[in-house]
Amino acid sequence: MISPTQYPTRSPLYHLQANAQLSRLGDSLTVARYSSGETEAARRCALVDLCNLARVGFRGAGSAHYLQAQGFELPPAPNLALRQTDGSLVARLSRTEYLLLGSLGDQGQRLQRLENGWQQDATANYLLPRIDSHAWLRLCGQHCAEVMAKLCAVDLRPQSFPPLAVAQTSAARINVIVINAGTPLQPCLELLCDRAAAEYFWGALLDAMGEFDGCAVGIEALI
Repeated sequence: MISPTQYPTRSPLYHLQANAQLSRLGDSLTVARYSSGETEAARRCALVDLCNLARVGFRGAGSAHYLQAQGFELPPAPNLALRQTDGSLVARLSRTEYLLLGSLGDQGQRLQRLENGWQQDATANYLLPRIDSHAWLRLCGQHCAEVMAKLCAVDLRPQSFPPLAVAQTSAARINVIVINAGTPLQPCLELLCDRAAAEYFWGALLDAMGEFDGCAVGIEALI
């Protein structure tokens, strides 16, 4: 049996996954599934722990040029995101700051290589190791906006918060980055919060999802 303690990198939520079926995710582990029937739950209302999937940030006047040289397309303005051809996501948080979220398709390997290959030079381009600073949860299903309405004052309904919009706001009284990474047929919000607050925010989301029969699911429900 695979155990999270066998790997040096663990999700801050790993101690809640004792009864889950685990699978490898690059050099770490993730939950493959908690129980049967999770694909249907993901359509309705589901929460996924993506804390072990690669993510990285860059800040500085030279960051845009650096990322474009690495083959990334960038959003034209702050508080917008752009899906890349490999499934990864680039979110622009300010004029000179970017957050990159890895793809399950390649288990985040592209971003892991990007982070490992970065070197400081005279250019104003600074690496922000976001896997160390931010937990990453995915809320998916048709009731996403209704769940978040219980926790966040920002209107996250699709008509007000369209696909690829980014909000840097407060939810459940902590700072959260929200990215609309879904479509009208497959609603999906990427949620990033302080890593130390992961268990608290996970619990707050599950509590808010109860009205909609929401539950935690593994990545098999997303593939």
